Amino acid sequence: MYLIGIDSSTTATKSLIIDGEGEIVAVGAAEYPFETPQPLWSEQHPDLWWDGTVQSMRAALEQSGIDPAEVGAVGVSGQMHGLVPLDEDGVPLRPAILWNDQRTGKQCDDMRLWLGKENLVRITGNDALAGFTAPKILWVKENEPEIYSRVRQILLPKDYVRYKLTGDYATDKAGAGGTSLLELATRDWSPTVLAALEIPPQFLPPTHEGTQVTGTISAQAAEATGLRAGTPVVGGGGDQSAQGMGVGAIEEGIVALTLGTSGVVFATANEPFYEPEGRLHAFPHALPDKWHLMGVMLSAAGSLRWHRDTLAPGVEFDDLVAPAADVPIGSEGLLFLPYLTGERTPHPDPFARGAFVGLTVRHGLAHMTRAVLEGVAFGLRDSFTLMEGVGLGEIRQVRVSGGGARSPLWRQILADVLGSELVTVNTTEGAAYGAALLAGVGAGVWPDGESACAATIRVTGSTTPKADAVAAYHEFYELYQGLYPALRATFDGVRQNED
Repeated sequence: MYLIGIDSSTTATKSLIIDGEGEIVAVGAAEYPFETPQPLWSEQHPDLWWDGTVQSMRAALEQSGIDPAEVGAVGVSGQMHGLVPLDEDGVPLRPAILWNDQRTGKQCDDMRLWLGKENLVRITGNDALAGFTAPKILWVKENEPEIYSRVRQILLPKDYVRYKLTGDYATDKAGAGGTSLLELATRDWSPTVLAALEIPPQFLPPTHEGTQVTGTISAQAAEATGLRAGTPVVGGGGDQSAQGMGVGAIEEGIVALTLGTSGVVFATANEPFYEPEGRLHAFPHALPDKWHLMGVMLSAAGSLRWHRDTLAPGVEFDDLVAPAADVPIGSEGLLFLPYLTGERTPHPDPFARGAFVGLTVRHGLAHMTRAVLEGVAFGLRDSFTLMEGVGLGEIRQVRVSGGGARSPLWRQILADVLGSELVTVNTTEGAAYGAALLAGVGAGVWPDGESACAATIRVTGSTTPKADAVAAYHEFYELYQGLYPALRATFDGVRQNED
């Protein structure tokens, strides 16, 4: 039996095929753009995801040479928080408003006013954030009333792909957690929040666990994709929950750290924890009876890319990073604040800015490079600090993935700053792989998520913290923590001058 995971991200859709042992058989991908029609706006037409699914699926099936009848199930993952409003015929009424859209500041303030921030966080596990789905619904209601009057169904991006695959409206509980409409404890839509925001419950699809079958491939989807009609489609999960599954972060004490353009810290919990001020995201896990806490920094490896492109264009990353190994811990007093695109955790501030602090004539490119590596590590530690503060428990192991994780120096800095063992695993396809494993549980290949991960995911490398470096970095981290409070007024002044 073969299993398929689909991951529809902001820039591409990936279709991945694995066999019953978890080995990757084929991967197909199709890229597409997104639009920024106004400052702070980010939109994408839903048909791009479906076209990407069709193209990537056909490419993967052709590459693998397998009989589609041997596919046991399909799992769905993708970008979170986006708004896809549909009419009575299931046709999108406007381009989707994406997770990185920032137009809804007023609507977030309204949600806090109507529900009370403390109550909102208690119910949903999260503060009202511009990227989440609920404030986007309110924005359409207030600014595009003619469109809103025709809304009959609201989906998340991956669930539009699911709808096109099956003809059924459904969502997974992990992805639904990112809407600000789901009750964290009950893992279902919150009547209290829906009533306060005056959003009709019938606009929202049924919620399912990530391992449950939500429908089957329709005849129309079979013709388009090459899959067999009747193939089960399981719940899957939002991209970060599926990513956690894909690296085996499914039990307390094992944390997934994704070091991509953004940085994500993902920690599994056996009960619904939340951070009282909403500085961490708290969602259901893709696996039943589990939850997760998540911290997100917006410019992780993206900070290093900016540094390279700006100060050393054309230089290979390995060549840029190598001299930084000879720079002492703390970069001889140089600190870097990695808020190049605003920040989310621990400071949900889209207008925060990046900064080098402590520059002297002694500092050269290697110092600045190491300061960037250290600053990103400090930013990620902020999420660990918040997780420790809510009583999540001991972090035994950090499973690191993403492009930045290829650097041995950066892995060592992270291990020293976090004071925890960092390991790499054999799976590198992230959310698509996790979606395929969830599909396997839904198809009965494995009895549960723990069995699926135990059978397929192996540790391939380890980086252990050095005691003297851990102590040294603790002092520099305290200095780093003071940067944002000290510079916030400056950032506000800069913003006013930009306007």
